[in-house]
Amino acid sequence: MMDVLFEPWQHVFMQRALIVAVASAVLCGVVGTHVVLRGMAFIGDAVAHSVFPGVAIAFVLQLNLALGGATAGIVTAVVIAVTSQNRRLKEDSVIGVFFAAAFALGIVVLSGAPGYGGSLESFLFGQILGISDADVRTVLTGGALVLSAAALLHKRFVAVSLDRETARASGLNVWAIDASLYIMVTIVIVISLQAVGNILVLAMLVTPAAAARLLTDRLGVMMVLAPVIGAGSAVTGLYLSYSYNLAAGGLTVLVVTAVFLVCWLIAPKHGLLTRLV
Repeated sequence: MMDVLFEPWQHVFMQRALIVAVASAVLCGVVGTHVVLRGMAFIGDAVAHSVFPGVAIAFVLQLNLALGGATAGIVTAVVIAVTSQNRRLKEDSVIGVFFAAAFALGIVVLSGAPGYGGSLESFLFGQILGISDADVRTVLTGGALVLSAAALLHKRFVAVSLDRETARASGLNVWAIDASLYIMVTIVIVISLQAVGNILVLAMLVTPAAAARLLTDRLGVMMVLAPVIGAGSAVTGLYLSYSYNLAAGGLTVLVVTAVFLVCWLIAPKHGLLTRLV
């Protein structure tokens, strides 16, 4: 029985996939906590779509796809942060404008780039079983930078999440804090694209944190639970993918969604069944 459980992890490609999947899940859990607390799920979707033109342009110019996607995502994130400071516009409206424009740009660029189909499929659905040693190093390095920034800016993120106007009155640069969070979301999404792909990356950013939010009222505990839920789901998804020859990214998202539904039903204080009893 134990041999069956550990057999998948004896392969080098599965070991690489495991490292990247767990690292991506931890990053998504930490950054996703701030996204959920601020009600910013839409920004994750926007950034995931805004990396698309960067990837398309990088492909046409024969540059690094991840770098192209990250550049486009960061530019879009900063533009959103600047534009959303206008109080007559709600943040979700600004996000909707720019993520649609970015995705449209990607479609236009892609229409003039024959031969992009294979790369596009990997971009949309992930390629975690094709991870290289260089990819692992990139993910771990980028992940360490994101976690360091998250720790450094944690109190500022929380202050803005609780009350933007009070944070601004106390001297905090709310625009810079917003832009920093958007850029972190962009980097996490680009890192996670290899694990679950562009279509499903929002689920890994939001769902583990949402499940953790149902389990606790304490921010510190939530920031521990979200990465644990995400990492556990990633490991389970990979194992099921190897065992049944199905898409790893899709299975990972289905597992974490199942965890969320269980929490929604039976969470100790906030579960539906718990409140009915």
